[in-house]
Amino acid sequence: MSGIDQAMIINGVVLLAVLEADLGPHRAIGRFRVVRPILTAMAIVPVYLKGLTTVGDGLALEIAGVLAGLLCGLLAARTMEVYLSPRTGKPVSRAGWGYAAVWIVVIGARAAFSYGSVHWFPTQLGTWMVTHQISGAALTDALLLMAVTMMLTRTLALAVRARAMHTRRGAATA
Repeated sequence: MSGIDQAMIINGVVLLAVLEADLGPHRAIGRFRVVRPILTAMAIVPVYLKGLTTVGDGLALEIAGVLAGLLCGLLAARTMEVYLSPRTGKPVSRAGWGYAAVWIVVIGARAAFSYGSVHWFPTQLGTWMVTHQISGAALTDALLLMAVTMMLTRTLALAVRARAMHTRRGAATA
């Protein structure tokens, strides 16, 4: 399977998993909702991660991928509301078009870059990679790390906010 095929599969899996789990009102925040993205990451990373670069610009690119994923995950989390369900009193979330737009734009940009690296600007990208001594594996890993970090950051933010909401509810009833 080509690198572009792998990137498109990862992009599709992450987008579908996140939107299915989060879009809409009154989405229960249970153990499975928090564990599922972790399991998804555990399935994706061993299959597609080539091996982290430990020196030079390849390492810097992979770190940049993690940081970009962190920032995009925090942005996505900010567009999601966490509140106590009036029916159950348990934490739930609501995510709408703004949330979906963040994910679609980020994953669409990543997919466009992956496609463009093969079809639109392979020569320029190749020259840049040679100049900075960055391997194709490091570039692929940076994109993978961005996707997984974004998904896990959103999950952690959701879990922390739900826990805070649950703790606040407990304190109010005490």
